[in-house]
Amino acid sequence: MKRLTLLRHAKSGWDDPVERDFDRPLNQRGRDASLAVGNHAATLDMSIDYIVASPAVRVTETLDIFIPAAGLDAIEPHWDRRVYLASSVTLMDCLSDLSDEVNHVLMAGHNPGMEDLILELVADDGRSPLRDVVEDKFPTAALATMELAIDGWSGIRERCATLSGLVLPRELDPALGPED
Repeated sequence: MKRLTLLRHAKSGWDDPVERDFDRPLNQRGRDASLAVGNHAATLDMSIDYIVASPAVRVTETLDIFIPAAGLDAIEPHWDRRVYLASSVTLMDCLSDLSDEVNHVLMAGHNPGMEDLILELVADDGRSPLRDVVEDKFPTAALATMELAIDGWSGIRERCATLSGLVLPRELDPALGPED
């Protein structure tokens, strides 16, 4: 049994003049959501032992806030360019490369790949109300935890997971929800 937690980067600033999408930073709401979700993660005793993440600025800034708030300071993120705007297939490839010594990985990245990965790993059989929430939307700074029925990461495949936890920033603070 392996465990996978996905963290979508927090809200980024479209008002910042940057040349490349890769360089887009967080806005204040994104910084606030990163802190709120990190603080909540600290209460979950997640036992994460590996972090793999997109090196895009909005992801690095999310993790700069999330990691200390979650109490994960002892874990140095592994920046993997493949995670940047990756499809669910590419994300599975990244995960399949992990050492089997890793039991619980936190992957931080982007949509639509993160949302699609959840929808591919968790069966659409009506038994997961959390999957239904993700199917509606996996918003920025959302955190999803899955239990994977695999012994090693190379065995990751469709329908091998159960979605055991889902945290949306708006559940922690309504001000972090969608703007009207």
